[in-house]
Amino acid sequence: MQKIDQACVNTLRFLAADQVEKAKSGHPGFPLGTAPLMYTVWDRYMNYNPANPNWFNRDRFILSPGHGSALLYAMLHLAGYDLSLEELKNFRQWGSKTPGHPEYGLTPGVDVSTGPLGHGFAMGVGFAIAEAMLAGQYNKPDFPVVDHYTYGLTSDGDLMEGVSCEAASLAGTLGLGKLIYLYDDNKITIEGDTSIAFTEDVEARFKAYGWQVLRVADSEDIEAMTAAIAEAKSDTTHPSLIIVRTHIGFGSPKQDSPSCHGEPLGADALAATKEKAGWTQEMFYVPAEVKEHFTAKLSACAKAETDWDTLMKDYAVCYPELAKELAARIAGEVNVDLEALEAIFKDTAKSATRASSGDVIQKLAEQLPALVGGSADLGPSNKTVIKNGGYFSKLDHKGRNLHFGVREHAMGTVLNGISLHGGFIPFGGTFLVFADFLRPTIRMAALMGIQSIFVLTHDSIALGEDGPTHQPIETTMGLRLIPNVSVIRPADALETVVAWQQAVLNKTKPTCLLLSRQNLPVMHEYAAVIHANAAKGAYVLSPAKEAAKVILIGTGSEVELALKAQAKLAEEGIDASVVSMPSWDLFDAQSEEYKESVLPTGVVKFAVEAGVPYGWSRYTGSEKNVLGITTFGASAPGGVMMEKYGFTVENLVAKVKAAL
Repeated sequence: MQKIDQACVNTLRFLAADQVEKAKSGHPGFPLGTAPLMYTVWDRYMNYNPANPNWFNRDRFILSPGHGSALLYAMLHLAGYDLSLEELKNFRQWGSKTPGHPEYGLTPGVDVSTGPLGHGFAMGVGFAIAEAMLAGQYNKPDFPVVDHYTYGLTSDGDLMEGVSCEAASLAGTLGLGKLIYLYDDNKITIEGDTSIAFTEDVEARFKAYGWQVLRVADSEDIEAMTAAIAEAKSDTTHPSLIIVRTHIGFGSPKQDSPSCHGEPLGADALAATKEKAGWTQEMFYVPAEVKEHFTAKLSACAKAETDWDTLMKDYAVCYPELAKELAARIAGEVNVDLEALEAIFKDTAKSATRASSGDVIQKLAEQLPALVGGSADLGPSNKTVIKNGGYFSKLDHKGRNLHFGVREHAMGTVLNGISLHGGFIPFGGTFLVFADFLRPTIRMAALMGIQSIFVLTHDSIALGEDGPTHQPIETTMGLRLIPNVSVIRPADALETVVAWQQAVLNKTKPTCLLLSRQNLPVMHEYAAVIHANAAKGAYVLSPAKEAAKVILIGTGSEVELALKAQAKLAEEGIDASVVSMPSWDLFDAQSEEYKESVLPTGVVKFAVEAGVPYGWSRYTGSEKNVLGITTFGASAPGGVMMEKYGFTVENLVAKVKAAL
């Protein structure tokens, strides 16, 4: 290793170790072992500009084992990002830009939040798909306007998690040649040597997935890693995994030991490690030659972006319409013609909201070139296929539809990666009950505040004969528990239009669209009030003729039931109003005055939803004032199911009268 390379690697190592030691918390073993890998990628290959961390054509970098965040922060500091030495000294402290795991949107240069192992790896597949799809749609001869790589470090823990298996399989199938991971093959996990639980042949496994697999025998061999990455880049039709033999806690008294994974080395061990490396004992030391080495790169970093800007200007001259469209996508512009979407259903009497969603997707795809998506092998059932949109594949990068296969875990993380990349509004479909497979990815999307859209169909026991394994009971409420997620369960085609409008406009949180299998009447008589108010999350759909004695609150398919119950109660001299509440979170965001106008204090409220009643008391005052379901379903036709579980006009009316 050349002298300057060794100095840079050791600077990274000890900046990371010092962060952990000062915080008395963190993971020093990973940075000590993988600093040469990080340095090689960033010094030899990464195309970036610290002056503009969000430059669109930059290479993306993913630290999938996010517990090694101290190493990434050290790298970003040296590379010139707005991450001061003081921030490194505040590692894991309140209000710092250096949290325990990398957080997107907080730390300049962090492209993705990582922590749950496997997720970073899988989101990288989404980044690579996004780059390839945009390149396929917009690049022209002599105009590679979208041309960058996704690099990353991955670990034993990542590769054990099932989500990485699904994503790796998909990446190989799609031939994502610009995805390159360096694998930290240190053979140690928290509980001991990897052989206690992980004995598979990783090389054979990834080759079977369709990856190019390369090996570097010694992590200290910078030139060998440089050559391996060059070889990986030369293969444009396969993603690459470079297996690098590393040593956790390299150079420390705890090298190759689990004890250096998740706790500071301790003052004595850190001092011994620095002494062995010939390093100063000074904390947070950066040699002048290392500063100069990275400072010298800044002009080339700035020039890379300037050259791309020039390329884009020339592209706009030759391909003005494409350039305008691409610029709008990069800027995240969204223009939705709500009336055009509503017009789709002007002659529709009944439609399942999953089918309505499918119709909306077709029209939205015309309005929004950024809209792309697919399904976990349920496209015909989820109604998620963009007609005439083509399919993205190894041989065709222009398609807007994605075959995710039966891979809900990977689908969710890939959607997140596509969303993080920029230039897209991605959606993915499956049955609502399988949102449990997606839950960790929905949570990560919420945590990062990104626009992933989850199309979740077959939303209740009314799906029928498939039985309790497929009938979501608690799923809707479970999704509502996740902070910063918008959950929308529309009552008909017109509310589905508004739901989709909100999903594509909402850039700061993921959206879950909960859609019915069974047909529901299109509420044409309420079209004006739906158009004006559905986006508020809850609204008075059908007011009482006089002063309401009770307010019936319905969601999704149960709004129809509430309307029928309203009519029946009127026959018995009980005035009721009906509130449609497709979204708790959208309603909760409204003003107190509006919320009081919809659900006025002092009036009895009764909710109906084909799911668990837990939580509805926030609106009804008591869970006794809810018609729900607290048991698993059964196998029978949907109509029979709803009747047997009490979702009938007669039962709802009886319960409302009892509540009164």
